[in-house]
Amino acid sequence: MTKPFVFEKPLGMRDILPTDVERKEEVLLRIQKVIKRWGYERIETPTLEFYDTVGGVSATLEQKLFKLLDRSGRSLVLRPDMTTPIARVVGSLLKEQAFPLRLAYQGNVFRAQENEAGKNAEFPEVGVELIGEVAPDADAEVLVLAIESLRAAGVEKFQIAIGHVGFLHSLLALYFEDGEQQELKRHLYQKNYVGFQQLVVDSALAEGDKEKVLALLKLQGGAEILETLKQLELPNPLKKSIYELEELWAVLKLYGITEHILLDLSLLKEMDYYTGILFEGYAHSLGFPICDGGRYDQLLEGFGRPAPAIGFSLKLDRVIEVVGSSLTQKGCKEKPIRILYGEAERRKAIELAARHRAEGRIVKLHFKQNGAFEKDERLAEEIIDLRKGGA
Repeated sequence: MTKPFVFEKPLGMRDILPTDVERKEEVLLRIQKVIKRWGYERIETPTLEFYDTVGGVSATLEQKLFKLLDRSGRSLVLRPDMTTPIARVVGSLLKEQAFPLRLAYQGNVFRAQENEAGKNAEFPEVGVELIGEVAPDADAEVLVLAIESLRAAGVEKFQIAIGHVGFLHSLLALYFEDGEQQELKRHLYQKNYVGFQQLVVDSALAEGDKEKVLALLKLQGGAEILETLKQLELPNPLKKSIYELEELWAVLKLYGITEHILLDLSLLKEMDYYTGILFEGYAHSLGFPICDGGRYDQLLEGFGRPAPAIGFSLKLDRVIEVVGSSLTQKGCKEKPIRILYGEAERRKAIELAARHRAEGRIVKLHFKQNGAFEKDERLAEEIIDLRKGGA
């Protein structure tokens, strides 16, 4: 094993420089204000969890878990998501609290990457979990809160794609054996639509059934696709999923946010985790999801407190990438102050800095006994040079 270079970092890890940290803090503050107004309370969970309690039931694929052993030989994982640890807390420390629970979080999650450039293994998330509510109103609340959070963060052009796991599972179960279903779902999860189509075409299905499967999963749009599906002769499990989407659309319409919504019945995320609606949000300027979420009504059963639940998470680093430098420009109302002083002006500099900080200003003290000060033109600072009699 070769020794890493002195400046190398583990695969997928990165350093975050001051400007990006400032943007991150500003985005978090904006989002937290929105989430708090909806009645969600912050919760924090450990970075390390037991594999047997959290890692094994997480939505994260096994090969993407960071595993290690404690001194007793028990398997641990670096937190692969925020939802599963919160489910653990709901089944233990919060087991006496009545439903519904509205919980919010922020923190870093960890997912191992292969040798692929540009993919992070540690990344910050902020989001919510609404636990104990099953009505379409709960689904709509989480979706609307995700949209309001994106708007508050400064993301202007985006779209939320909504699918339904029940529809997809029921459709594939009508025509394919278990092994074929898993392979087809894998292609959808990876968004390999060419591979999915080829598997359907090469299957033993009758030509009419092949066309039906492919046609149904190409349906994308608004309420009109629900009307199209309602006209078809479909089995009851598929009708139930369509009805749930129809109910959700009606509530979203009341909120006035359907302009951001795209129904996509081919949408699939982590396998065997979501149980109803699921969604992904995309900004027009980025090819990766900036948020995702969905309903997971079976997860809490594994922690001894069965309950319906739905949540979302925002991918903070991707949100920051979308909004760019406009964050600091909008957020910084005043220039930082740099006070230059020598030994004779030390007391005056300290007192002046204290007064400005008390007023909410950012102040940097710069001791320079002799010589000229070379101003960095990249920095928008107000310079006060006490050596020249500045006040």
